[in-house]
Amino acid sequence: MSMDRATIAAMGNAIGPDVLAAVQALYGDDQARIARDLPVAAADLSYGDDPRHQIDLYRPVEEGGHVPVLLFVHGGGFVRGEKRSADHPFNAHVGRWAARHGMVGAVMNYRRAPEHGWPAGGEDVAAAIDWLRDHVAGHGGDPARIVVMGTSAGAVHVATALMLRAATLDVAAAVLLSGLYGHTPIDARDALYYGDPTGYPARMPREAVTATTLPLFLACAQYDPPRFQRETIALLAERLERHGTLTPAAILSGHNHYSLAAHLGTADTRLSDDILGFLADNDIIGRETC
Repeated sequence: MSMDRATIAAMGNAIGPDVLAAVQALYGDDQARIARDLPVAAADLSYGDDPRHQIDLYRPVEEGGHVPVLLFVHGGGFVRGEKRSADHPFNAHVGRWAARHGMVGAVMNYRRAPEHGWPAGGEDVAAAIDWLRDHVAGHGGDPARIVVMGTSAGAVHVATALMLRAATLDVAAAVLLSGLYGHTPIDARDALYYGDPTGYPARMPREAVTATTLPLFLACAQYDPPRFQRETIALLAERLERHGTLTPAAILSGHNHYSLAAHLGTADTRLSDDILGFLADNDIIGRETC
């Protein structure tokens, strides 16, 4: 783990294809081994009309009754990303991580920019949750214990779903990793999804994620770009002011924007332990699965 930390530290807080490839290479062997041990249980299940409306499911090896469900929403700067790829084991590894801890892991695709702009990603997360509530019991999942987790653009889409469906998004908890919630100015590349920057403030889920009483867990990384760090810290401060208690959170040392999610399932269990502890604290999983 110390070698991983040194390698990630040397990358700094940059993001881009080269850094992403380097992070994937760092964890690729571990994740590929896990992939061989726990293959996808149900692939390319349709939750809507678009070709991108697909979910893969990963089930625990030891099944009994209906278990909690974790839906993972991948990142990709609004324009890229796949739930499962022949080229690398990301982002399927989060579904496998969930299955190894006694949950049904669900990993989704969603419509992407520039073909589909705001609020397509949030609409798709809500639609996937609706599909899981209607169908996951047939795959061993408990529709009353669905947790939704997103990273980067995926966290934005989860937060947007909370904004679009504040009263009717029926999930047990949400986990937001390195997302954008409306505390910092729009970036030029974000305009591919959000469109005209003048409409940006009204399209951001800042108020929804500040106000919600849904159990939330927030995280960012030591080597995240400062924008993502400011977003997480500002959201924590607003929620503290609004609710009077600190939202469970982590600023994970030794990790960057990509490795924050990419390392789940490896020997570094700090974020895994925090998320599982959060789920246990909210009676979504049992302590024995942590």
